Amino acid sequence: MKQALIIVLLFLSACQPKHAANDYLYRIADTVSGDYGYIDAKGDTIIPFGKYPTCYTDTFKTFALVTNTAMGFVAIDRHEKVLFKVFPFDNGPDYPSEGYFRIIDNNKIGYADTTGKVAIQPQYACAFPFKNDTARVSNNCKVIADGEHFTWQSDSWYYIDKTGKRVK
Repeated sequence: MKQALIIVLLFLSACQPKHAANDYLYRIADTVSGDYGYIDAKGDTIIPFGKYPTCYTDTFKTFALVTNTAMGFVAIDRHEKVLFKVFPFDNGPDYPSEGYFRIIDNNKIGYADTTGKVAIQPQYACAFPFKNDTARVSNNCKVIADGEHFTWQSDSWYYIDKTGKRVK
């Protein structure tokens, strides 16, 4: 009986998630320089001040949104690998809407979910946030500048669901 209990405990410990519930990184800011970084729960510096000009994610579990000087707004994993570029919106990275935010690759727009996984590969010329479980997208649109803002015009808008499937 004792051996069976030990085997069960070993099995359960091997099946634990990669990051424990308290294994977060926390955004810190230097109020004098304005630099950002991340520390762990012990207070150890994991990502030093100034590595990224801006860190948008305050509690970093699996991914964080940061500014990369060369690429713009990006999502990074815990090893600081760039997962994808994030669509810029309102002077920052796109915000989640119904659990999804827009990402970009080769000037095409797609969607990632709030766990940091790409849900719909970038493929649209223009794409709006999800609303009522659908998003309005187009493969052919024109950007109309309006001062520092812009609008999209298209004669071929359609809606997709959260799997990327076209819906009516």
